[in-house]
Amino acid sequence: MSRDFGRPPRATENQELVEQRLKEASAGGGLQETLTVEWRTKPMVVQVIDMPIDQVYYNPSTHRIRAQRSFDPDRDLLLAEDPWTPDSQDYLRYLLQALPSNPAKRDGDFDDLKDSLKEYRQNEPGLITRDGILVNGNTRVAALRELGVTSVRVGVLPATCTWADINAVELSLQLRHDTRRPYSYINRLLTIEEQVNQGRPLADIAKDFRIRTATADEDLWVLSCLKDLVTRSKAGPAQLKLMDFEDAQEKLRELHRAFAKASKRNPGQADLLKENKLALIVLEFSKTDVRLADEDFRTRYLQRHLPEQLKQAPAESAGRMIPGLNRAVRGDSPQVVAAKALTNVLLRAKAVERAPETVSAEEAQQAASVWKQAKEAVEEALVPAGKDARVRKRKQAAPDRLYDAIQSIDQCTTDMALARASRSQDDESLDEAVLALRSSLLKLAREAARIEEPGDGVAWLLDAMRREGE
Repeated sequence: MSRDFGRPPRATENQELVEQRLKEASAGGGLQETLTVEWRTKPMVVQVIDMPIDQVYYNPSTHRIRAQRSFDPDRDLLLAEDPWTPDSQDYLRYLLQALPSNPAKRDGDFDDLKDSLKEYRQNEPGLITRDGILVNGNTRVAALRELGVTSVRVGVLPATCTWADINAVELSLQLRHDTRRPYSYINRLLTIEEQVNQGRPLADIAKDFRIRTATADEDLWVLSCLKDLVTRSKAGPAQLKLMDFEDAQEKLRELHRAFAKASKRNPGQADLLKENKLALIVLEFSKTDVRLADEDFRTRYLQRHLPEQLKQAPAESAGRMIPGLNRAVRGDSPQVVAAKALTNVLLRAKAVERAPETVSAEEAQQAASVWKQAKEAVEEALVPAGKDARVRKRKQAAPDRLYDAIQSIDQCTTDMALARASRSQDDESLDEAVLALRSSLLKLAREAARIEEPGDGVAWLLDAMRREGE
């Protein structure tokens, strides 16, 4: 269920002003401006009016800054208790202009929006409730206020609007293709989870977000993984936040694909692969570097470079008892336990590095040392891992190209059948292409003849080309 934040202090005053301006707009002889919104699953046209910009309220339930609210826990607590106070509204304003991945910095996209509004003014209207709560256009209002603009054009929702309606309408507007400033990655994940928790089918949610159901399921897996990392990162008062992973979108998506693929072969190895890759993601290595962290990355490459304090393996995971059945479930393997321990150390070091003022100077210095040593160890390990990966890639290059050729030949067979059915096949060009294929197969056979112990496939090729030459 959507949280009910109640009504703002000037709700009655705003209702009267909105009603008055709606009547004025209807009574006017000119062309009325309208806005189409999705209202309770159906399109609805609402009137647009001008509102004094200091009368409207930022929306405390907006999905746009959901993850960023944790940036300042004290201000977030005040916002949760009463979102309509000047301090709470100012915190919302601050987050709307802040960089999603690091709210301590100002977002360049916000400044671009501000420059656009300064030059071209407000092209699209916002949207409010009759109480004056912004359903859409929060960021635009923040930019217009900085520009000193005194009024804002807004569409007005029906008087029966509830907080559930506010969330649904905001979501439908933000997911339109013409959205100028879409939700940040983490806020999108949180919005999908919120919709699932409200009981909506995942297929319907995916349709709203214009993604495949499998992608939405992947997003939920990533969010669950990130929440686990946040929990594991707690080091005294220091702890990471979801928004600290804002810039890791592509790496997290590749992690999910690699984990899902490995799980089909060996679930235990998949957990090891996941932890090895997470360690590099936490250390903020590039996507190409993270790809090198496979199941044996630690044992083959990293272990020899780790300092002793990071090599120490924790006690082996003891399994868990199933209540009522008196049966134990096997715990993680020693390799997975050690990999998780390393990731935990890195998460805590990163949490302290992000908020050094929350711990003592000695703890901050120790965390910085761990971070530096781990970073250098991984950099050393990536050198031989990269060389081996390139060797493996060269070994697989020839078979991979043949498989690509097989797919092309299979498609060629289909194209020939279609062309023959429509009597549009160019037999002369096809004959020339087959002769070129014959020449390429002869070259392939000459190279394959150097294999000392050919298998069935290579033996067939050599025999076929031998007969061709007879």
